[in-house]
Amino acid sequence: MSLRSPLGKVRGLGSAKNGTHHWWMQKVTAVALIPLTIWFVSSVVQMTQADYATVLKWMSSPVVAVLLTLFIVTGIYHLKLGLQVIIEDYIHSEGQKIALQMLVTFGCVLVGTLAVFSILKIAL
Repeated sequence: MSLRSPLGKVRGLGSAKNGTHHWWMQKVTAVALIPLTIWFVSSVVQMTQADYATVLKWMSSPVVAVLLTLFIVTGIYHLKLGLQVIIEDYIHSEGQKIALQMLVTFGCVLVGTLAVFSILKIAL
């Protein structure tokens, strides 16, 4: 005879206990991307007729460099979270699942690092 409730008996079983955090991070990054995407798209539209020097000058601004970095990092993190869910839901082989998760993680880190390095190189 146990004094634990039925919920208490099953709590934590069958879960990695990080689904809620993952869900929240996906939603937070989605909300953060709304103003960043609006800013980015409007900036690119304004720069359609600009020459190379004007775009470099624009990107050299500290505010623009910070916003671009936030846009890239948030977007890539959001991408990684989304791909992780797709892999977990639709890939059933554990070996393939692990390999794809590693590939996505390494790819996102590589692309993010190169993008941030490029922004910093132009800004500094």
